[in-house]
Amino acid sequence: MTTSVSHVGICVSDLERSLSFYCDALGFSVAESHEVGDEFGRLMELDGVVLRSQFVRHGAVALELLHFSSPPVSGEAVRRPINQLGLTHISVRVDDVDAVAAAVQSKGGAVVAGTRTTFEAGDVVLDFLYCTDPDGVRIELMRLPD
Repeated sequence: MTTSVSHVGICVSDLERSLSFYCDALGFSVAESHEVGDEFGRLMELDGVVLRSQFVRHGAVALELLHFSSPPVSGEAVRRPINQLGLTHISVRVDDVDAVAAAVQSKGGAVVAGTRTTFEAGDVVLDFLYCTDPDGVRIELMRLPD
């Protein structure tokens, strides 16, 4: 049996803000968009589905930003504990953690300054920092040598 990963879906509260965040702060590019209706209600286990599915891509990685008109978005826009079951974070390799962290903040995300972790591994320096997208999805910025 052969499988491959297609994409990761993220429910967003404000599509334009999320597009700006993922494209301008993290380097994704706007890709295909779909208006989705109740034909996907069964799959999504929801009645009265109306949403816009907006893909963003960065190399081989695709994120599907889902913006629901109906039923409305639910839940809190807060960072989940890393040990909570389910997806924990999206990790992005960067050349400059500080520059990307500044872009994250300027585009509506938040930097979790207390998570900054920098250490030497042999003759290289590794640098990590957690931040969130505007809806609280945890994003790991990491600078690693090539």
